[in-house]
Amino acid sequence: MAYQFQLDQRLGIYIPVLDRDWEAYSVAEQAQILKQWEQYRSDIPGRIKELERLIEQKQEALNNESDFERSCQLNDEIAELASMINDLNIWFRIQEETQTEKTHQ
Repeated sequence: MAYQFQLDQRLGIYIPVLDRDWEAYSVAEQAQILKQWEQYRSDIPGRIKELERLIEQKQEALNNESDFERSCQLNDEIAELASMINDLNIWFRIQEETQTEKTHQ
């Protein structure tokens, strides 16, 4: 198969792994990939909410933390979770951008 969906351990979602450029796929293949991607893509908003809850918990812990080293660790964890949310938002927009490009061609 020329593509697959693989679980990204960091983000906690399945993402497409393509073995060639998007334009090299036929229209039928692109439609099939997008159909499957839409199923996985629908999990992204829920995953973002989970990560936002974790950030809130860590921020609460940070507000009550007096140990400097632990505060630094919590800040690092919050930054990583925020980075994950950013990456998930990018993945969520991929299909929208692909669809927009098609309509402008």
